[in-house]
Amino acid sequence: MPASSPSSPFSFPASSSASSSSSYDAVVAALRAAGCVFAEEEARLLLSAARTPRELALLVEGRSGGLPLELVLGWAEFRGLRIVVEPGVFVPRRRTEFLVEQALAQAPAARVVVDLCCGSGAVGAALAAALGPVELHAADIDPAAVRCARRNVAAAGGQVHSGDLFEALPAGLRGRVDVLAANVPYVPTDEVGLLPPEARDHEPLVALDGGSDGLHVLRRVAAEAHRWLAPRGCLLVETSERQAAAAVDAFSRGGLTARLAYDEELGASVVIGVRP
Repeated sequence: MPASSPSSPFSFPASSSASSSSSYDAVVAALRAAGCVFAEEEARLLLSAARTPRELALLVEGRSGGLPLELVLGWAEFRGLRIVVEPGVFVPRRRTEFLVEQALAQAPAARVVVDLCCGSGAVGAALAAALGPVELHAADIDPAAVRCARRNVAAAGGQVHSGDLFEALPAGLRGRVDVLAANVPYVPTDEVGLLPPEARDHEPLVALDGGSDGLHVLRRVAAEAHRWLAPRGCLLVETSERQAAAAVDAFSRGGLTARLAYDEELGASVVIGVRP
């Protein structure tokens, strides 16, 4: 992130306090000018994160320049947890909390949990925090995601593996997984360019692009999941509302008993498949 210059509108005098009302007003004004809708809330977060006026100026410059707030802060809140996020890693979305809730409702006594396409590891960390002691595994094909996820699942004693979907997992997990959560990429290739700049410009394409219809990775996961699930184990995948019917069909073709759950407030669609 570039250092602020003397002419920068985001420079704060060395004598100012990062918690002063004048600093707060200046940060809010800068964020509003940059088009941040929740300028007041973001200003409070930036002020609490900054240890010096110079650091505050750098944080404001980063956010005003279009860097996602979570990457500016270095963390994202997810189901009450502070999840570490790093540049080049997919930022967990609030709507994905619905996937976690559905997993907990479907398998409240789960003891073996896999977070596939884990990104930061937020889903796995949240499941482990809610379930208590579990055998937790997370996997991703992106080395940056693997490094980040290790920081987030360490408290739960989780293991993070690098590789392409199930190829990354230890063979000993076959037939033992109670919850398989896979937050796969599901944006159709032609629509990636229509995403908000915060996602399009700062998150890895591999975490966004789901192929021509957005379901390429989902179909691969659905086709293989039954080999890894324990009896009555469940697979949960987030998708869009318009893709839901095709996603349910993919689950059924993979030998799972499938249903759709939808949360209107969050705009979240989750397909749930259970191994008979």
